[in-house]
Amino acid sequence: MNKSHIRLLIVEDDALIRHAVRTALDIFGFDITEVPRGEEALPLLGAMRYDAALVDINMPGMGGIETCRQMRQLSPSLAILMLTVRDSEEDKVRALDAGADDYVTKPFHVRELTARIRAVLRRIQTPHSIDDDVIQIGNIELDPARRVVRKSGQTVHLTPKEFDLLHYLMARSGLPIPHARLLTTVWGAEYRKELEYLRTYMSQLRKKLEDNPSDPVYLLTDSHFGYRFAEETLLSRGVDG
Repeated sequence: MNKSHIRLLIVEDDALIRHAVRTALDIFGFDITEVPRGEEALPLLGAMRYDAALVDINMPGMGGIETCRQMRQLSPSLAILMLTVRDSEEDKVRALDAGADDYVTKPFHVRELTARIRAVLRRIQTPHSIDDDVIQIGNIELDPARRVVRKSGQTVHLTPKEFDLLHYLMARSGLPIPHARLLTTVWGAEYRKELEYLRTYMSQLRKKLEDNPSDPVYLLTDSHFGYRFAEETLLSRGVDG
């Protein structure tokens, strides 16, 4: 079996789960460090480069969400996956908004966890095929090179995957993009049936970019097919510039 040489940080307060995950992933060649609390994880990011982190959402002390948020600030390119025993919409939104790239619900299969870690790393490491020209549609401006989004001149905070999804849609404005293509492109082939991911991210993007998220003018739904970003010519009649 080929060694992956992925440097992985596990942040989980349950010693049995840490041991089980470490034992399982060690077989796949991961170079693993484990700590029980977020407060212990943050200093490690300043001392060593990690490729990915598994962070339990429910931990004593700092907690998984705040740990994720501070990890993202310290290491923007780190692949962060949240571990949770719950699968609620609220938990997913909180994890993604804190900067997580993915989430895995316990109990999980080791092969699924390994595949998700590798998929997140591929998404992060694969260069975008679209050029780095700034895209301006209506009041929304997206700068691919700087990974910055502005609405009416004001910077809008997006998580890494929210940015990738928005970039893909804006670069193809006016074109309806099928669910499966969005999932495959932004998340990877393993996620082509994970419609819940798409719904969660689109909901978050609408809250951040639309004046009225329940009646969007930018991020449009094509029922039973996919999503599209509105064309500039259509927006000019309904969006103040």
